[in-house]
Amino acid sequence: MEALLDQTRLVKLSGPGLKMDLENKLFGQHVAKQVVLKAVKGFLMNPNPKKPLTLSLHGWTGTGKNLISKIIAENIYRNGLESNYVHQFVSTLHFPHPEYLSQYKELLQKWIRGNVTLCGRSMFIFDEMDKMQAGLIDAIKPYLDYYDNIDGVVYRNAIFVFLSNAGGERITEITLDFWQKGNKREDIHLKDLESKVSLGVFNNKKSGFWHTSLIDKNLIDYFVPFLPLEYKHVRLCVREELKARGYEEDEHIMTEIANEMTYFPEKEKIYSDKGCKTVATKVDFYL
Repeated sequence: MEALLDQTRLVKLSGPGLKMDLENKLFGQHVAKQVVLKAVKGFLMNPNPKKPLTLSLHGWTGTGKNLISKIIAENIYRNGLESNYVHQFVSTLHFPHPEYLSQYKELLQKWIRGNVTLCGRSMFIFDEMDKMQAGLIDAIKPYLDYYDNIDGVVYRNAIFVFLSNAGGERITEITLDFWQKGNKREDIHLKDLESKVSLGVFNNKKSGFWHTSLIDKNLIDYFVPFLPLEYKHVRLCVREELKARGYEEDEHIMTEIANEMTYFPEKEKIYSDKGCKTVATKVDFYL
C-alpha cells in the first residue's frame, strides 16, 4: 500500500488507521463502514486501476456522510481535508446560478484537469448533490470513465466522492420496515438498498444525478447508504465529541443531549431527525 503512494511523496495511507477510525468515530453505519473500507483499501492497493474510485454517499443530514469523507482524507493525505490535493465543492456555494451552467461545466473540467495533472491521487468531494442543477455533473463524465489517459493526463488514480440527502427517504423506509418486522438493524446489507437508492436518485428531477450518464454508464462504483440514527447512536456521538475535546465520558451529558433531540416516526420515535448534526453545538452548552 505504502509503495504506491510513496512514489509521489505527497500522501500517506494507513489501512489499519482507516479501519480503526471508521470503527471508533462513525456510529450506526455498519453498511457504510464495510463498503468504504473495502473500496478504499482495495483501490489504493491496486497499482493499476482501470478507472478512478467513485463513491456516492446517500442519507439524511447528520448521519455521517461528511464525517466519512473526512476520515478517508485523513487516512490518505498528511493534512486531511486541508491537503492541497483534496478539493471540496458545495453546490449552493460554488454553482448557485442555473443560468451559468455552461460556464460551470467548463470551469469544473479545467479545475479537475489542472489538479489531477499536479497530483494523480487527487480527491474531489461534491457536497449537496441533491441541490446541484441537473446536467452539470455530466461534465466530469470523461474523467470517471475507463480511459488509460485523456490528452496525456491519467485520472485513474483519483478519488471522487459525492454526498447527497437524496435517497434518504427510501433508506429510512427500508430501515423502518426491517425494524417493524422484528429484524436486526445489522441484518441490513448493501444489496437491500443500493439498487433502490441508485434508481431513485437517477429518476429524481430535483437531484443533480437526474438522468446522469454517470449512473447510466455505471461509472459510480458504490452507492453507499447511510441509515437513520437511533437514540443509542446519538449518545455515542456525544461521547466521541467529548473525547475529541479532551473530556472524560459523561453519562449525564450524553443522556441529556440525546433526550433533547427529536425523533421520528411520530408514534415510534426511533430515529433522530437531525442525526448527530447538532451534537457539537449542544455539547458547547454543557461544558
